[in-house]
Amino acid sequence: MIAEWNEITFGQLCTLRAGSAFKIQYQGRPAGDFPFIKVSDMNLAGNEICVRESNHWIDEVVRAEIKAKPFPEGTTVFAKIGEALKQNRVRFLARDTIIDNNMMGAIPNRDVVDARFLYYRLSEFDFAATSTGTALPYLTVSTLAASRFRIPLLPTQRKIATILSAYDDLIENNLRRIKILEEMAQNLYREWFVKFRFPGHQNAHFTNSPLGRIPEAWKVVKIPAAVQVRPKLPVSKHERVAFVPMGSLSETSMLIGDVEYRSNATGARFQNGDTLFARITPCLENGKTGFIQFLPTDDTVACGSTEFIVLRSKTVCPEYVYLMARSDLFRDNAIKSMSGATGRQRVREECFDQFLLAQPPDAILERFQMATRPQFEMIHSLNHRNQTLHRTRDLLLPRLISGEVDVSDLNITIPEETV
Repeated sequence: MIAEWNEITFGQLCTLRAGSAFKIQYQGRPAGDFPFIKVSDMNLAGNEICVRESNHWIDEVVRAEIKAKPFPEGTTVFAKIGEALKQNRVRFLARDTIIDNNMMGAIPNRDVVDARFLYYRLSEFDFAATSTGTALPYLTVSTLAASRFRIPLLPTQRKIATILSAYDDLIENNLRRIKILEEMAQNLYREWFVKFRFPGHQNAHFTNSPLGRIPEAWKVVKIPAAVQVRPKLPVSKHERVAFVPMGSLSETSMLIGDVEYRSNATGARFQNGDTLFARITPCLENGKTGFIQFLPTDDTVACGSTEFIVLRSKTVCPEYVYLMARSDLFRDNAIKSMSGATGRQRVREECFDQFLLAQPPDAILERFQMATRPQFEMIHSLNHRNQTLHRTRDLLLPRLISGEVDVSDLNITIPEETV
C-alpha cells in the first residue's frame, strides 16, 4: 500500500442524499427536462457506465410538484434497499438526473476526491455489509457517512480514474455504435414493410387489403403463417446449457446480458436467429425483447425464462421477425390481449392469430436481409468486444483502487477534472 494513501470517512468525501418518490402516472414519458432513473433501469450490469439517457423523463412542472432535487453531473448513484444492494448496482451520472427514493446519490467533494475515482471506489464497496435491517436491508445516510475509506492524493486518484476511464470510454463508444446500428435497422424495417417504400416501390402497383394499400405482389397473412411461435426443441438433460433470465433482456436493444449455465434447465427453448419476446407485465410494456446470436453453433439449443415467447422465422427472415417484434403495432396487439391478475398479466398467444402482416416477395426479403444482417452481426461483435473490455477493466479495477498497483509515478496525461 502506498504511504500517501489516507483514511477518510465517506461523509468527508461526498454529500449523501436519497432520491425522490415518483408517482407511477409520471413514469414512461419519452421526453422532458430531466431523465429519471430507477433501480430497474440499472439491471444490465456493465452495459451502462455513464447514465446519459433514460426510459423516463419529467419536465420542470412535475419536478416542482414532486419536490425532486436533481443530482448533478458527476454524482455516483446506487441502490439503497433490498436485493439490489448485494448486486452493487452503481452508476455515474453524465448529466443532471433525478433518481427514485429506492436509490441514493453521492455528490463528490471535489476538493478531496475526483468524481470518477469516487465512482470506481464505490464500484468495489460492499454496500450490503453497511446496511441496516435483516428481512429488508437498507442503507442510511448516517451509517454510510461514517464508513471509512483509504484513498490516495488527488493527482493519483486522477491517474487511476484516467486509466479506468479509457476502458469505459471505449465501452461507451461501442454502445453508441450499437444504438445507431439498431436504429438504422429499425428505420429500414419501417420504410420497407410499414410505409412500403422498398427499392422499386415507385414502379409497383398497389391494391386494397385489410392492411390498407399494399403492393399487388405482396400477400396478407397471419403471424402463424410467417412466424413459428414457441418452436419445439429438444434440450439435453445431462449437459449444462445456456440459460437467459428475464433480467438479461434489454428494454431498448437486441442485446442479451448475463447468461447463466444450468443443468436440467427448463423454460423457453431457442437457437440462434430466434427472438425472445417478454409476455408478462411490466416487462412487455417496458420493451424487453432480445435477439439470439451468441450461441456457439446454430444447432445449439438454449433455455430461458418461462415468461418468454420465442418467435422464429418461417417465411420471412430472422431480422424481420426481431424488428417486427420491436414495432409499436406488434407490441400494442400483444398488450391488448393480456389477461390475468393485476400485476401478473400475460399475453394470450391467440393474439398472434389476429395480427396481419404483408408477406413480401422473396427477392425483397433477400435484399432486406443482405442490408440488415451485417448490422446485426456488427452489434454482436461490438457487444463481444465490450465484454472483453469489461473483463479486463474488472480485473484491473480492484488492484488500482486498493493501491496494489502503484500509479503515482506513472507519466499519465490527465485532465484537470475527469468528469
